[in-house]
Amino acid sequence: MADTKREIERKFEFRGAKAGKRGVPDLTGTAGIAAVLDQGTADLDAVYYDTPDQRLAADGLTLRRRTGGQDAGWHLKLPVAPGVRDEVHAALSDTVPRALEALVRSRTREQDLRPQVRLLSSRRLSHLVDADGTLLAELSTDEVTAQREDTSVSWTEVEVELADGIDEDLLDAVEKKFRKAGLKVSDAPSKLARALAETGAAPAPRPVPDVPAGSAADHVLAYLREQRDALVAQDPAVRRNLPDSVHQMRVATRRLRSAFKTYRKVLDREVTDPVGEELRWVAAELGVDRDQEVLLERLQSHLGELPRTHVIGPARSRLRTWNTTRRSGSRRRALAVLDSERYVALLDRLDALLADPPLLPAAGDPATTVLPKAVLRDYGRLADRVDHARALDPGHDRDLALHDARKAAKRARYAVEAAVPALGKPAKKLAKAMKSVQTLLGDHQDSVVAREALLGLARQAHGAGEPSFTWGLLLGREEALADQRERELPQVWAEASDPGLRSALSP
Repeated sequence: MADTKREIERKFEFRGAKAGKRGVPDLTGTAGIAAVLDQGTADLDAVYYDTPDQRLAADGLTLRRRTGGQDAGWHLKLPVAPGVRDEVHAALSDTVPRALEALVRSRTREQDLRPQVRLLSSRRLSHLVDADGTLLAELSTDEVTAQREDTSVSWTEVEVELADGIDEDLLDAVEKKFRKAGLKVSDAPSKLARALAETGAAPAPRPVPDVPAGSAADHVLAYLREQRDALVAQDPAVRRNLPDSVHQMRVATRRLRSAFKTYRKVLDREVTDPVGEELRWVAAELGVDRDQEVLLERLQSHLGELPRTHVIGPARSRLRTWNTTRRSGSRRRALAVLDSERYVALLDRLDALLADPPLLPAAGDPATTVLPKAVLRDYGRLADRVDHARALDPGHDRDLALHDARKAAKRARYAVEAAVPALGKPAKKLAKAMKSVQTLLGDHQDSVVAREALLGLARQAHGAGEPSFTWGLLLGREEALADQRERELPQVWAEASDPGLRSALSP
């Protein structure tokens, strides 16, 4: 079983021989540090694993097998933000644990993990504590030797890692004290990155097509790379069952698919459409669990808003049973998708497409010319669907039409958000307007789905001899909410369809 720890730290190095001889300054009295308690010295031996082409290092991940110290074992470090990483720990073994292999699969694909670098460190550890003896941070001074093939390099590194719950202001205060003493923040984000750089083995950057700066291709491909990276980065988060990870992974797939369709004058859809269909498959498979999660949260919230006297019968237990039945096996299904050869093939196809994109003639034209036209096409599609839905009488057909309009609003929003780096503030304003339409129509669609679920719950309750009053009451509330959203639509749409928002897109 793998354990996870959030690691917030800052690494420092000496600015020259004189600073190194002075050593690490005493931090007593800095930012509430009352004492620096020596914890002794430990010898650490870490072997870092990666693919032969160093795919983990290229994305800022590190995987090591370390002996010595108090946390011997396998450590996988996943970047969260600058200076912040999640460290996943597994027990010491001779081979890479399967749980850690799975977490890096979106990077490694079918490549083997092999030893790349060995780091030998003599670590002097100190605890930084406050007046009550509470641990604030750990201070480590490491004498490091990196060995790779026939090359060896050495350096001294100082690291301050916060204890759980301690504010990063402490790191700022320590950094200020260290700078005065001749230490600076390390240029390398990790020991491995420094070792690879100093042994001449830093990972090569991904190939990027040579397209004119400021062209439509330049902006569209940059956006697609960003979404590809988000998709890959969310893979281990989904496997770890982190909050909102499935949603964020689906968003990345949708943004990629939308961009392929929106910017069809830039990229050949004969090439992108098959990739888009595979992205649709991933989103659909992952959505089984996510959609049920969203629906449950809505029903629980509305049930909790009812007066206690209106919750008649075992409504809460009925809802729990219904949810358990519908979600049974959904997580196993999602993980099976991420472990499948089909999914790995999709990631490889995305990489290949971005390395050698199927560019059309308009790709070389200025982004400020091509992108507004693409955005306005998607806006026109949305306008047609909104007009069609509003012309229908309330009921099933109108609900379907409003759902179609919601999907069009999402695509229009994604299109203009992709254009923001090229079009600036006018694009931001239009994106905000499109989001308002999407949000309103999304709430309406959630109500439609909730009503269907409530009818099913009412039938189940009736069949079991339970009162169905509560489900009928919730159904009535959902109908009222949907009606309210439909009455709000004309005003929201009037603001979002202001011609001035669209005319500002073009130079």
